[in-house]
Amino acid sequence: MSKLSYYTAEGLQKLKEELHDLKTKGRAEVARQLAEARDKGDLSENAEYDAAKDAQGHLELKIAKMEEVVGNARLIDESSLDTSKALILSTVKIKNLKNNMVVDYTLVAEEEADLAAGKISVKSPIGKGLLGKSVGEIAEITVPAGKLQFEILDISR
Repeated sequence: MSKLSYYTAEGLQKLKEELHDLKTKGRAEVARQLAEARDKGDLSENAEYDAAKDAQGHLELKIAKMEEVVGNARLIDESSLDTSKALILSTVKIKNLKNNMVVDYTLVAEEEADLAAGKISVKSPIGKGLLGKSVGEIAEITVPAGKLQFEILDISR
């Protein structure tokens, strides 16, 4: 079962660049470490060689996972998104009903999330709670600190 994820053009490009770096620079660095360790003699008692082999295994696992993510990535056509409901790539203005604080969040794929930039994952508790809601609705969301209520003030792209 594949897990499709939806990305902006910018987010997908960033993933592809990271994968390319892992395959080129990452593999070259691991190969250099292996060669250095191999030059130090007996491989059966060489801790540096074992560490380099472990690093190689971790790198290859990370590359395989990234290839799967990129392979299951779908580009979102932002022009066809509905603004009547909070969906991925929606910028949602919400008001915390407990403290009246108003914030804007853009709902994005998990790999694009960056709280400092106001981008939250659609898989986060708040992201999940906002999905499908319309302007004027109250979203009751359970977070680690308890239940929060947010009023949806605006939805835009």
